[in-house]
Amino acid sequence: MQPRVSIITIAANDVERLAAFYEAMGLKRHPGFGDDVEFFQLGGAILALFLRADAEKDAGVEFAQGIGRVYLAYNTLSDAEVDEVLAQARMAGGRIVKPAGRAFWGGWYGYFADPEGNLWEVAHNPAFPIDAEGRISLPK
Repeated sequence: MQPRVSIITIAANDVERLAAFYEAMGLKRHPGFGDDVEFFQLGGAILALFLRADAEKDAGVEFAQGIGRVYLAYNTLSDAEVDEVLAQARMAGGRIVKPAGRAFWGGWYGYFADPEGNLWEVAHNPAFPIDAEGRISLPK
């Protein structure tokens, strides 16, 4: 297996509501889909929104309610950008779960939840470089 994540899927109760939220966050919805599935290009990966009932049927499992144990992270180029992204999430209809603050590891970070409670960490970690294409790397 090659080291990569291709698609990050959120099993959504309301695909259109979440798609509108992510569009308000600045993502561009792919025009070739719709109804119960939406896709957004995220650099070298794809964010997919899939109707929860269909996702459960497809996977053969029932997803737990509330905040899950897996969450997404968006790393920024500056502390100020963390604050900007959290403000944008709040204005788009998200909920700030943890306001931005200094991390024990030295960076600046906070958390928001999208309208269905999916958790995102927004962080500036100067030790994890981000290249011109937005790809993050572990420190050398």
